[in-house]
Amino acid sequence: MGKPQTGVRGADVLRPVDLAREHGLSAQAVRNYERDGILPAARRAPNGYRAYTDLHAVALRAHVALVAAHGHATGAEVMRAVERGDQEPALRAIDDSHLRLLRDRETLDVVEAAVGSLTRPPADPDRSGRPDRPVAVGALAHRLGVVPATLRAWERAGILVPAREGGARRYCADDVRDAELAHLLRRGGYPLAHIAVVVEQVRRAGGPEPLAASIADWRARLDARARAMLTAAGRLADYLQARDGEPRSAVAAAVPSTDPGS
Repeated sequence: MGKPQTGVRGADVLRPVDLAREHGLSAQAVRNYERDGILPAARRAPNGYRAYTDLHAVALRAHVALVAAHGHATGAEVMRAVERGDQEPALRAIDDSHLRLLRDRETLDVVEAAVGSLTRPPADPDRSGRPDRPVAVGALAHRLGVVPATLRAWERAGILVPAREGGARRYCADDVRDAELAHLLRRGGYPLAHIAVVVEQVRRAGGPEPLAASIADWRARLDARARAMLTAAGRLADYLQARDGEPRSAVAAAVPSTDPGS
């Protein structure tokens, strides 16, 4: 590939491929990031090719780290706001992402507690087993000690999805499990929207036992996101510091070129 040229204010002049190689990207991806306002605009060398600098390398490291931590949409949103010189939207986007991570942790805590309750043997022998055939709304309400209107409200919230027979609701064993989980969480003061998320997790896992086995992996993924956010914060701080100290000429608007490969 050759050694980067030197020429812009005595600093190394980097080609798109020089920036891309570090992250396993294509040179075109680097050009696209510049085009989309994610990287600073590059100057043009005398031969018409883009002349990137160390500032662009620091910016690209920040963007790659932000994407790993917060996703493509948030990463791009943050970098564009920084390039506009408007840091508040960038910081707000990061704050929102941290808040989503906190909510995911809270959801996991609720799921873990609820699944633990569902997988323990019941203290009440009358509820030691779930029905082997679908039950009507009145029977399920009686089992839980609630009124049928409560079950209908849970259905509207997406927590319960009973089958219908001749227009009447019929709750199978999995529906009873979901209703018991909802009842448990409702007594804990959780809102219906939160309960719907938890119940959906149980359904996707195929029941509380498989979900219980996956909780450790779920928690590890959240921890990995948190660590990635720490890395991204450091990379972004490095870029903001470099950008604040960079002379204006290094991020001047690019001169149009007729060479699409530059």
